[in-house]
Amino acid sequence: MFNPSRDQVRQFFFSVWAKYRAGQPLAGAEQPALEAVLAHPEYHAMLDQPERYLDRDYLPDAGETNPFLHLSMHLAIAEQLSVDQPPGIRARYQQLIKLHDDEMGAQHAVMDCLAEMIWQAQRHQTAFDSTAYLQCLDRQTGDA
Repeated sequence: MFNPSRDQVRQFFFSVWAKYRAGQPLAGAEQPALEAVLAHPEYHAMLDQPERYLDRDYLPDAGETNPFLHLSMHLAIAEQLSVDQPPGIRARYQQLIKLHDDEMGAQHAVMDCLAEMIWQAQRHQTAFDSTAYLQCLDRQTGDA
């Protein structure tokens, strides 16, 4: 299983942004990463300054959102959707697109559930609960 370090994840996003800005080709996970970055212009200035933001901590207690975590979750969702794993996520995502009238709103709704499920798994030291994840998405769509 691929388990990059915090610095590797950050370097990946800095590299994707630098390649894009230089007009260089992207490969593999770089393309969906770029799509997430382009959908979040509020992160562009940060990605232009790797020396300033590589080691920065983002404190949820201070109301801060970690942009690298946020972008990484977009990548995780893109991967889940591409293989419909857990089974049924793609259909629920399509419902969320209709509900929110745009893909980014739908992705952020999925992200809320994904974050909750990851937090629960870490808190209780259990495996990721795909059934609870899909139930959370059903509540987001109004099907619960």
